[in-house]
Amino acid sequence: MFKSIKVIAIIFSLFTVNLVKAQTTQYLKSFTVALDGSGDYRTIQEAINAVRDLSQQQVTIHIKKGIYHEKVVVPQWKSNIYLLGDDPAETIITNNDYSGKVIPTGKDAFGKDKFSTYTSYTLLVEGNNFKAENLTIENTSGRVGQAVALHVEADKCTFINCRLLGNQDTLYATNDTSRQLYQNCYIEGTTDFIFGAATAVFENCTLKSLTNSYITAASTTSKQKFGYVFFNCRLIADSGVKKVFLGRPWRPNAKVVYINCEMGAHILPEGWNNWGNMANEKTVFYGEYNSKGAGSTADNRVKWSKQLSAKELKDYTIKNIFSGSDDWEPNAQSQP
Repeated sequence: MFKSIKVIAIIFSLFTVNLVKAQTTQYLKSFTVALDGSGDYRTIQEAINAVRDLSQQQVTIHIKKGIYHEKVVVPQWKSNIYLLGDDPAETIITNNDYSGKVIPTGKDAFGKDKFSTYTSYTLLVEGNNFKAENLTIENTSGRVGQAVALHVEADKCTFINCRLLGNQDTLYATNDTSRQLYQNCYIEGTTDFIFGAATAVFENCTLKSLTNSYITAASTTSKQKFGYVFFNCRLIADSGVKKVFLGRPWRPNAKVVYINCEMGAHILPEGWNNWGNMANEKTVFYGEYNSKGAGSTADNRVKWSKQLSAKELKDYTIKNIFSGSDDWEPNAQSQP
């Protein structure tokens, strides 16, 4: 009897010690990535993998200057990650996959032996509460068709002072439950270089068209109040580019609005395209408010687009666009 009690006491003691250890475990809040080995890791993916699964605290991954040739994935179970570069022009994540390119390692998880638009990304973000700052994310495959630089599916994502470089389909901002904010970013591409179903705000961004084509191809769903909203952005173009549409609907309920944006002469007078389907004209919501510049004239815009009234403009605040059921407000900066 005495021996049994003693054994139980030892087991209880060990359990208590382990419980205390588990409760006091400290998880690192930051990592450093450096190509020269001076950080905690040499690759961005290694640092992401080291973050605690489903982290409840933000973990900063400081990325030192360098060109990181990686195909990076932030999986769904890696939440609250903050990728912080030293300088957007000198901290570069680069890759060159594109739709139709043969997968060099064989077949992917879906049994495909070639990349598609959806797997061509340089950086894929699936983990919620993601943030990136001072980075270039690029797809260097060239003009070979769909080739995504940044693919974002997660909710509550913020990109600040980032450069997104590619050609067709540069930024895939998607999922109808995803909220994304892009501030002071530079985004360039050819056709549909901002596309997908996300609710996304672009504030003080520069959008550069590299060919005569389309800037946006939103696939907003009918249940979403907002799709893509551009505040105070500059629309510029490469030399020789003279015929660019503000957007065309990848899906019938596409929603895109430009507010207080400066539009170069490359923007066509009609502004918008129906993707060859007149039925889309009845379901899309394409709007502008106070557009400026040579490409901003409202008189010749397609009649199925809209010039917002001052009353309608009041709905377009970051707080209102992103509030959802949890009142997410990533930035308190006032909007027009």
